Amino acid sequence: MKRITSVLLLLSLSSGLVQASGLTLQIADQKGGMRAVLDAAGELTHLSYRIQWSEFPAAAPLAEALNAGAVDAGIIGDAPLLFAEAGGARVKAIAVAKSDAYGTALLVNAGSPLHSAADLKGKTIATNRGSIGHFVALKALASAGLKPSDVTFRFLTPSDAKLALSQGDVDVWATWEPYTAFAETQDHMRVLVNGRGLWSGNTFVAATDTALADPKKRQALQDFLLRLARAQQWANQHPDSYSQTLSKIIGFPQEAVKLSFSRRHMVWQPIDAKTVQQQQQTADFYQQSGLLPQRLQVASTFDHRFILTEPATNVPAGQTP
Repeated sequence: MKRITSVLLLLSLSSGLVQASGLTLQIADQKGGMRAVLDAAGELTHLSYRIQWSEFPAAAPLAEALNAGAVDAGIIGDAPLLFAEAGGARVKAIAVAKSDAYGTALLVNAGSPLHSAADLKGKTIATNRGSIGHFVALKALASAGLKPSDVTFRFLTPSDAKLALSQGDVDVWATWEPYTAFAETQDHMRVLVNGRGLWSGNTFVAATDTALADPKKRQALQDFLLRLARAQQWANQHPDSYSQTLSKIIGFPQEAVKLSFSRRHMVWQPIDAKTVQQQQQTADFYQQSGLLPQRLQVASTFDHRFILTEPATNVPAGQTP
């Protein structure tokens, strides 16, 4: 019965897309991540709607675009999504990408005397406020028994943070992929603390409540997510082709792009109970750290209606689906 319902749901969504002809989805991307994988996998052809892409260097301005309704949906990390929602943004997470958290990391220059999280006391850390880099920096401090007040944070864009670290104006840069791989391969910076065990590795597609309330846009978003999930599977099997496409889109060397991609092992999937639990834990940590004014209940910030795999329609002979 569950399979029958899923098939009927997918068929109804597909038929709705025919009616959505002429519709435009405003999609916010970060460093070409979604656009590149869709393009490389050939999933941007034969659309019954138009995609208008907006490119952002980090999550904070992307969250502002979502909050302002300038875009319908975008890719955003778990921590920035929490800040957007705590700030009153009317958005919901509709899909999650699970990935290896290694590349969300604290970086230092090659000759830095720092070698562990315990060495961070008294140092200056550059990152984006409310970013997943900021979150991992706070978790790294906590893992070493340190408090946020034991360091000085400088909140900078990724390009300014990298420049500050290379010039010695800060001691550490807390960032994420593909910036981490670029810094390692091109600037010979090294990972001081990686995100494994500190960050969930969750990245979301979040959509505005306005877009979700529009049946045609919701149907187009469903199709978009199915294409994104298929494209990611293709990219995982063709890392060279994907890395070449992403390199051209974001202007990063292919060596850095391939390193970033190959160690993430990203897979898109529907929102599940574990993901909601992980997001609540992240919210609670931020509230305990004083960065959220009050406890945020995250359950209502998810939309569980979207599927990420096309249900099989084949059934045993003699049976009716």
